[in-house]
Amino acid sequence: MPVAMAEEWNLLIQQIATTAFDLVLWAIILGTIIVIVLDNRNPVKTMAWMLVLVFLPIVGLVLYVFFGQSRRHERIIGKKVYGHLLKKPMAEYLAQPPADIPPDYLRLVSLFQHVNQSLPFEGNTVEAYTSGLSWLQALLRELQRAQRHIHVESYIFEDDAVGRMVRDVLAEKAQAGVEVRVIYDDVGCWHVPRRFFEEMREAGIDVRSFLKVRFPHFTNKVNYRNHRKIIVIDGHTGFIGGMNLAERYVRGFDWGIWRDTHLMLKGKAVHGLQTAFLLDWYFVDRTLITSAAYFPQVGNPGTSLVQIVTSEPVGPWREIMQGLIMAISCAKKYFYIQTPYFLPTEPMLTALQTAALAGVDVRLMIPRRADSRLTHLCSCSYLADVLQAGVKVYLYGKGFLHSKLMVSDDYLSTVGSTNFDFRSFEHNFEVNAFVYDTETALQMREIFLQDQRECQQMTLRTWEKRPWKHRAAESIVRLLSPLL
Repeated sequence: MPVAMAEEWNLLIQQIATTAFDLVLWAIILGTIIVIVLDNRNPVKTMAWMLVLVFLPIVGLVLYVFFGQSRRHERIIGKKVYGHLLKKPMAEYLAQPPADIPPDYLRLVSLFQHVNQSLPFEGNTVEAYTSGLSWLQALLRELQRAQRHIHVESYIFEDDAVGRMVRDVLAEKAQAGVEVRVIYDDVGCWHVPRRFFEEMREAGIDVRSFLKVRFPHFTNKVNYRNHRKIIVIDGHTGFIGGMNLAERYVRGFDWGIWRDTHLMLKGKAVHGLQTAFLLDWYFVDRTLITSAAYFPQVGNPGTSLVQIVTSEPVGPWREIMQGLIMAISCAKKYFYIQTPYFLPTEPMLTALQTAALAGVDVRLMIPRRADSRLTHLCSCSYLADVLQAGVKVYLYGKGFLHSKLMVSDDYLSTVGSTNFDFRSFEHNFEVNAFVYDTETALQMREIFLQDQRECQQMTLRTWEKRPWKHRAAESIVRLLSPLL
């Protein structure tokens, strides 16, 4: 065959292969778009995925396989299992006298009971920690007092000074006969050496990873992460909040402190934390633990009414997001929010704007500098929307604000793992404590106001004068906000 003819044939084969590849690729892209449309998602998220798939087809397809597939219609825990775990807490709940709940919050409490089986328990103590050091000291003290069991669930369990310190205490208690169970998130601890957790197992600690992500199953599981921070000691003492088990939560950064909020609870509300942990333990270990030993009678050490509320990316409802929408809508005087990331869903954004326009003192505090440039740009893109409605915006300048604290009307406050963003509301497994108590709310309000002194208040006029380059970058990144 002449050389010229061979070259023509090679060129023709290449053209056919290229055309076939393009046809197959766009057939897959079209099929994926049809699946997304038929899934009846939020139109904003649907359009975001369609734009990515059309303009970045290969990258978009890879991102969708890993991050975009919805599991909202699935259930990971059967109703029968849930019913078994709720027997002990339900008995304690029914045994207590009817809770004295102000009429303004009856609907919120009822909502959480209906969609989340979250039981409101009276008679709890609530102690807040706003620095990593004070929280770590309290945690180590309570761990040393453990007699029967310790349950730890953390998104990050770092192999550093703090992580090893907690690990060593857990190992010591396990060797002394205390049951110790640990759940860590597989993606949150991706860079942690496996040997770190093997040493725990060798010390007698029962350790499990949540939704392990490994090839060939490296699909959308990477997008559904357990962001919860739960520690339960002997069934009567619990910790919940924003702090993971890592040194940076104590030391901060070279450019500023790490500012966070964590709670220690004592009382029957710990049954809610215990239930959340044991449900996750069943998921990772397929062992159903329902013994009364894990739900001891604890009396009424305090006066706070507390609900432990969880949310997850499976099932029909977005429990924490729906509760916060109702809480914002019910606010009469003020609603204060601290969050490291502000990427609100459309219902959340509308609730904030509506409350502010109705005269409620709505204040939003985010860090001036965050740990993620991309998410911070996206957070900034939403500030004009709330400033125009009259929301007061504060940029925290002393360091990185990682606190997830909200307080309203000197009565309702909530602290937990939930950020004010799409990921927490729709993709992560989260947990928050909702506290109905004037004393706690006033303490949380004072924490917010103390932090406000370290902030720069941003006005709409000042915000609109920022450089056009910043505004353009924020607008571009905002297109991806439902995907972040």
